[in-house]
Amino acid sequence: MLNGNLKLAIQKNGRLTQKSIQLLRTAGLEIEDYNDRLIISVQNFDMDIIYLRDDDIPEYVKDGVADIGIVGENVFYEKKADAEIIRKLGFGKCKFSLAVPESKEVKELNEFNGLRIATSYPNLLNDFLKKNNLNSIIVEISGSVETAPSLGIADAICDLVSTGNTLKLHKLKKSFDVFESEAVLIANKFIHKDEKKNNVFEELLFRIDSALKAKSSKYLMMNAPKSAIEKIKSVLPALKSPTILPLADESMVAVHAVIPSDKFWDILRNLKKVGASDILLLTIDNMIL
Repeated sequence: MLNGNLKLAIQKNGRLTQKSIQLLRTAGLEIEDYNDRLIISVQNFDMDIIYLRDDDIPEYVKDGVADIGIVGENVFYEKKADAEIIRKLGFGKCKFSLAVPESKEVKELNEFNGLRIATSYPNLLNDFLKKNNLNSIIVEISGSVETAPSLGIADAICDLVSTGNTLKLHKLKKSFDVFESEAVLIANKFIHKDEKKNNVFEELLFRIDSALKAKSSKYLMMNAPKSAIEKIKSVLPALKSPTILPLADESMVAVHAVIPSDKFWDILRNLKKVGASDILLLTIDNMIL
């Protein structure tokens, strides 16, 4: 621990673990399987990874035991740790939502006044109640929040919802969203005071930004008549002007462009209408702008 390396805390076991490791490996870090160890060193980077319970990560970062951490926004704000969110990472997305029994009709938020609401995130819920001038009773529960209404412990719950299948299993239905969460990279507020660690951190950020940009982009290739170039350029939501390459058939060109991943199916038909053919869409590992 005292080798001077940058210390990154990530969830030991949970919904963010594999995605966090995948992001780091995409950023070029060689990480071996941890086999239940508390801490491992990255083989080709001056960084150690500490595996913790997600609830402990904000506190470890605040105290400087870890310099940075990857954790869900919901945990970060619940713990109210004095650290900084540096990047949103685009995975682990879910909603922190109010839910009621399927037999109960709730149309207005003020109908939660006076109700007992079970949750594992009392601070997040309390902030929401105050913001909306609601006088509800918070019942703090550690785990299995969904069982609270059926056990008579609470009238409603407030918990993380992704697919909603767990709610259905317990005959609950979502009513109002309280908070939208995703994985974030957080940092100790004093990391910049250690020049060596700060330099490593800046390099890590550069790599992560490259990986995140690549994940949201695709490399598009197609053939098209020279006469259609301007029409194709008007259709493409390219990050920059597309690359135009000559083909053996002098009346044709190859068009290469980087586009946002979520735009491909929206533009495909329009590309074909203006003469594009042999269209290929490729993934990108990293992208430096």
